[in-house]
Amino acid sequence: MAIRRLFVANRGEIAVRVVRAAQALGITAVQAHSDADKDMLAVRLADEAICIGPAQAAKSYLNAEALITAARETGCDAVHPGYGFLSENADFAEAVEQAGMIFVGPSAQTIRRMGDKAAARAAAQEAGVPVVPGSDVIKTAAEALAAAAKIGYPVMIKAAAGGGGRGIRIADNEDELGTLAPQARAEAQAAFGDGALYLERALKQPRHIEVQILGDGQRAVHCYERECSLQRRRQKVWEEAPAACLTTEVREELCRSAVALAESVAYRGAGTLEYLYDEGTGEFFFIEMNTRIQVEHPVTEMVTGIDLVAEMIKVAGGEPLSMRQEDITLDGHAIEVRVNAEDPANNFMPFPGVIGKLRIPEIEGLRFDTLLYEGYVIPPFYDSLLGKLIVHGADRPAALAALASALAQISIGDVKTTLALHKALAADPAVQAGTFHTQFLEPWLESRTLTADQEV
Repeated sequence: MAIRRLFVANRGEIAVRVVRAAQALGITAVQAHSDADKDMLAVRLADEAICIGPAQAAKSYLNAEALITAARETGCDAVHPGYGFLSENADFAEAVEQAGMIFVGPSAQTIRRMGDKAAARAAAQEAGVPVVPGSDVIKTAAEALAAAAKIGYPVMIKAAAGGGGRGIRIADNEDELGTLAPQARAEAQAAFGDGALYLERALKQPRHIEVQILGDGQRAVHCYERECSLQRRRQKVWEEAPAACLTTEVREELCRSAVALAESVAYRGAGTLEYLYDEGTGEFFFIEMNTRIQVEHPVTEMVTGIDLVAEMIKVAGGEPLSMRQEDITLDGHAIEVRVNAEDPANNFMPFPGVIGKLRIPEIEGLRFDTLLYEGYVIPPFYDSLLGKLIVHGADRPAALAALASALAQISIGDVKTTLALHKALAADPAVQAGTFHTQFLEPWLESRTLTADQEV
């Protein structure tokens, strides 16, 4: 079934990205928006727009009934969930299909299986993909202690449902496990409505590597990997493709494992398999799958030339994958930094406001995926991401040089942003040498004082 009218059930920069991809395919883009987002860029760019409720996300972007009603009222035959909100909600995907529309993403069954971390581990093991030594779902303190004794300390306590770093604790011994597990359970229950936990061996200073895959429900391909090790509070701030720390042999083995897992669950659409990589031993371990498009997908697009959003829309409409694995090659190196409306000098406090003069540099190989325009009022109700600055170069040093040049020239007037963080990172010798890991950024931040980047 070819998609004619696509309902964009999200907001911000990803909504802009989906609207543009749909229009490039000749598809009418219908943008959902809350009362607070009636003037956002995606609404201005879309062919049509419809209000779905009040500013609060729970009453708008997280209101499945309101979204489906609006999609049907506007005659849409497909719904794109973007990332976040309901993008990995199996019940929403199922409801969209039951309403007679296409969900642009994997099936509800796949989302349920791969969205539950414990079930995803089991699926990975069945597909022969290495996983971090860990436990099944644990429900009692006694089960946690027994599992930890088998795995060996330190252990990471993780929520079985959800992601984004919620519920994660690291215990170095039995006493800490007894204290931290109830905390993790309470946080997981509050965040996801499910307090189930499981344990994994905690790796020291691993690299965070993820593989981008595309599938049509029958066949899958990989679009190589990204490194996302620079994280603050387990939230990514800087991403690169490809991962410079990998050898060719490890890269090939890693990407093959991702395709094997995607095909074993009949994956449809764009998805990402996340791994931890131990640079000392050369081992990699699957940790989870994101059954949606990722924030950092542009770096993969820059080094492969593949429009991932367009491809997932076409696959959802019933087309087979338009490429074979041998058609996908790497070209150069790309880096993406997330630009947030936050004050680095004040513990990264969100900073909503009105966008003043906006200056985006014109540099070859530069891309700025954003929701901004001059005069735009940043609402205080949602994520503080303003956009993603992406650069491409012939190799990593060239990409770093391009990033430094872009950061020196870009300005976002009258609001505080995290551009200063990225300027400091781009100039840091360890970052330039690529000798960072998942525990690098937070001590790095504690050792220096950053000011907000504000152009007035």
